[in-house]
Amino acid sequence: MDKKDLLWRTGEGSNVELISIYSALKEHTTANGSIYIGTDSYISKDKCIFATAICLHGADGQRGGNYFFRRVSFKREKFSELVQRIFKEVQESIELALTISENIPSAKIEIHLDVSPSDKGHKTSKLADMLTGYTASSGFEYKIKPHAWASQSVADKHSK
Repeated sequence: MDKKDLLWRTGEGSNVELISIYSALKEHTTANGSIYIGTDSYISKDKCIFATAICLHGADGQRGGNYFFRRVSFKREKFSELVQRIFKEVQESIELALTISENIPSAKIEIHLDVSPSDKGHKTSKLADMLTGYTASSGFEYKIKPHAWASQSVADKHSK
């Protein structure tokens, strides 16, 4: 993993320091806003790229939304199986949510998982119960497809 991969960016793509993100999260939480976290991954030639998004929505007086993201890449071989990749996506989101919760205990956080419902028969369906259980037992509310927009749309946009 390169140090550059740990850089956070605004939705517009500008670099942003983590301290500035925490300041925005605290302000957003104080204004009754919710924080939505999602991670998606993409396999390229020799890499597996993970993008994690922190989305801010629903604060008093807020119009639209705001988000931050980071990209982290690993060697493709490390994530050759779908279950490894999807589990890593959820793990990245949960670890970030735990860190935010430690720093901002009043934060309302919802994690968005890029998995299909267990009854749909899609590739990720067989992982849905395990991953939603993992997320719930970590203390977070969650959404899955088709309602998991933080992972399915925002993080997905930056994983490619």
